[in-house]
Amino acid sequence: MNEKPAAPTPEEYPIAWHALPEADVFAALATSVSGLDAAEVQRRLRVNGPNQLPAAPGKHPIMRLLAQFNNALIYFLLAAAVAAATLGHHIDAVVILAVVTVNAIVGFVQEGRAEKALNAIRSMISPHAQVIRDARRQSIPATDLVPGDIVLLEAGDRIPADLRLTRARALLIEEAALTGESVPSEKREALVDARSPLAERFCMAFSGTMVAAGQGMGIVVATGAHTEIGHISRMISQVQEITTPLLRQINEFGRRFTWTAVSAAVALFIFAVLVRQFHWEEALIAVVALAVGVVPEGLPAVITITLAIGVQRMAARNAVVRRLPAVETLGATSVICSDKTGTLTRNEMTARRLVTAGHEIMVGGSGYRPEGSFRVSGRDEDMESLALAAPLLRTALLCNDAQLRQTGPDAWHVDGDPMEGALVCLVMKAGFDPGHVRGEWPRVDEIPFDAKHRFMASLHQGPGERVIFVKGAPEQLLAKAAGQAGAHGTEPLDAPCWQERIEAAAAQGERVLGFAMKPVPAGLDRLSFADLDTDLIFIGIIGFIDPPRDEAVDAIAECRSAGIQVKMITGDHGATAAAIAGQLGLADRPEVVTGADIDRMDDAALKQVAERAHVFARTSPEHKLRIVQALQADRAIVAMTGDGVNDAPSLKQANVGIAMGGKGTEAAKEAAEIVLLDDNFASIVAAVHEGRTVYDNIRKVIAWTLPTNGGEALTVIAAILLGFTMPMSPVQILWINLILTVTLGLVLAFEPSEPGVMQRPPRPANAPLLSRFLVWRVILVSFLFLGGALAIFFYALNRGHDVETARTMVVNTIVVLEIFYLFNVRYLHVGSVTWRGVLGTPAVLLVIAIVVAAQLAFTYTPVMQAWFATRPVPLADGIVIILTGVLLMAVLEGEKALLRRWRLFGDEI
Repeated sequence: MNEKPAAPTPEEYPIAWHALPEADVFAALATSVSGLDAAEVQRRLRVNGPNQLPAAPGKHPIMRLLAQFNNALIYFLLAAAVAAATLGHHIDAVVILAVVTVNAIVGFVQEGRAEKALNAIRSMISPHAQVIRDARRQSIPATDLVPGDIVLLEAGDRIPADLRLTRARALLIEEAALTGESVPSEKREALVDARSPLAERFCMAFSGTMVAAGQGMGIVVATGAHTEIGHISRMISQVQEITTPLLRQINEFGRRFTWTAVSAAVALFIFAVLVRQFHWEEALIAVVALAVGVVPEGLPAVITITLAIGVQRMAARNAVVRRLPAVETLGATSVICSDKTGTLTRNEMTARRLVTAGHEIMVGGSGYRPEGSFRVSGRDEDMESLALAAPLLRTALLCNDAQLRQTGPDAWHVDGDPMEGALVCLVMKAGFDPGHVRGEWPRVDEIPFDAKHRFMASLHQGPGERVIFVKGAPEQLLAKAAGQAGAHGTEPLDAPCWQERIEAAAAQGERVLGFAMKPVPAGLDRLSFADLDTDLIFIGIIGFIDPPRDEAVDAIAECRSAGIQVKMITGDHGATAAAIAGQLGLADRPEVVTGADIDRMDDAALKQVAERAHVFARTSPEHKLRIVQALQADRAIVAMTGDGVNDAPSLKQANVGIAMGGKGTEAAKEAAEIVLLDDNFASIVAAVHEGRTVYDNIRKVIAWTLPTNGGEALTVIAAILLGFTMPMSPVQILWINLILTVTLGLVLAFEPSEPGVMQRPPRPANAPLLSRFLVWRVILVSFLFLGGALAIFFYALNRGHDVETARTMVVNTIVVLEIFYLFNVRYLHVGSVTWRGVLGTPAVLLVIAIVVAAQLAFTYTPVMQAWFATRPVPLADGIVIILTGVLLMAVLEGEKALLRRWRLFGDEI
């Protein structure tokens, strides 16, 4: 008895199914055209498992929540809360704890992003499949498919597993989610080279893609995690999350600041007790007051609010942020990797070149709007040439099933194939009425487009003649042609000349269709392939292009001025991508690297190539992931755009993943931090602009907060070291922190962009949160605040005021200095003494009014005097305090001008 071959295990599957003859595929999978029997299916299910992707592993929710608190910044915030609570400043303590809680909740929610991305891919598996088992057709759950099953395909089906096609009849499969191809892939049974990229494996159908047209049949060669989509799922699970630059910097700042503050407080406590003979409780109160003064407890909350405001601004520019720190990271972006179709281009095919035997005509306009001029040899609308092109235009319209209809004042929609819609638009640009022409040439019969023969033909009855019109791959039509249409009738075919013209159009990034015709006897009513084997008259070719978006050209120019590299990563052909890259202005002479080139490179070689190349064509998910990793290895901050499942691993790997909201798959959106509502590259650049503004505002918040806190702390330290009366009481320090943190500190989050924000180069990936300029500013302004506070304190005492009045004047001086410093710090890169700078924004003016009102109450109302031990300040002394603020502003504006002139800190100011 002959034993049935054992069910193959996943490890035994050959890799290159597309390169194996059909008979070898049947033999390797131990199956036949009659399909598997029930017993064999069960055996294979036990070996291979169900046809579904594994669920994403995840942490226990409690562990995920606790992990959010294991962070130096959180410890830093909790220490500030304890310090505030120790002094009875419960409002500050509650606010800080609220910030910690919110951060933990946000982190807890975002922790599951990878799981969502994987589960979104799982949902792409088809729920049912039509198969042949036991020699009869059956409908089964897709999860029950096994290698060796025979699957039947029809238009509208989602491919349930990876298939080696054994029959393809006009089969078109939409594979954009896997390959990035902008048009459906034409499938056929013939095997292809083993090294062919995914987009060129025409005898394969892949799980999760969609049948756009036609019928087919195939053998299941891979299921579940062993499919191409399963391979992508594994890649996503292996990608490590990238910590954003801001989070890295805040964590590092938190660690250093915490140790510095603790060390300084301990040293000062020991000095006060041992040297100045303070009672330990008095010393402890003074040191805790110092800690509360120096700890910027409001800083993380203000940074969070600044990021949130950036999110709102980006939403107004069609960029929805799913993860808050991505706002700032986008502002640090140094490389944007973008797909081509629909993002950099309009995703609307446009016929732009007509070639006949004697003329070449260029067509203006873009998209499906039927407006555009015709230029022949540089001249507008050569009527003789257009007349000679009439047969070509007629063929393009009649051998065509698309309809073009107007849906708005400037909006047109194609019902049917995009390229056929572009042909209808072309005919309308030439002044023809499609309905009238089709009425004059009614269709008698047709042969729909067939992927095997690569053409479409239609039979028409015209005025006094019956003609077959054909459109398809130019090489196919040229092989069947006996002559060509010329100015004086049919001429001998000049195939080499046509081949040269086809190659010239392709070199410009155009997709090329050929057109032919054949007069036939009046009695012919049915078309067959035999009618088209010979004697065609080749009419000409039409070149199509998906034109660049006008706004994308401007946006790329803005990126180049901002020092941001833009790289196109596409599944399209290299020549097409290079031509579009040139039109977009990516480079004067774009360098193109293909997926096959990447396969031959190790990581070190790819790192060098990735930095200089502008276009990556015919790329697979692995290629995209390697490209992003290579750029990151060179310390680039990478923003990656994508819309398909094939983009999900690289979106997750990138510093900022940007998914398309319109055409994007759920898997891509879940893997990304930002979703574009309009799928437009210009929106990415607008978001980068907002991201840079957000980072500038965060720097302004830091540049304002640390020196003001530093001035308060130095005042306390000076009093302890030099042994004079404290210029401010602890409760007065808390008042300053409370009133200013929630007003002046917060208003900087609303600042608009500074001039020239997109003319600066991206900041380095390893740039510290406190730049050299900010460190200088913290030190300088802290000592200026110290000088101003002590000057007013001793001025008040010398004037004969009591200590309470002197302290009240010091508090008001600190507030006035911080108001004037706010106007200075609003512009870090340019001078602040301008009408725009002096007048401020509505938010600034409102907040200053609130602070002034609060200080007047603090100084002059009996209730506040009782709480804070304050005294009324004479008018003359109040004027002196205001002049102190004016002096500070003058000193800092002079310092800023000198630093810019001497360029001591490079591009930091």
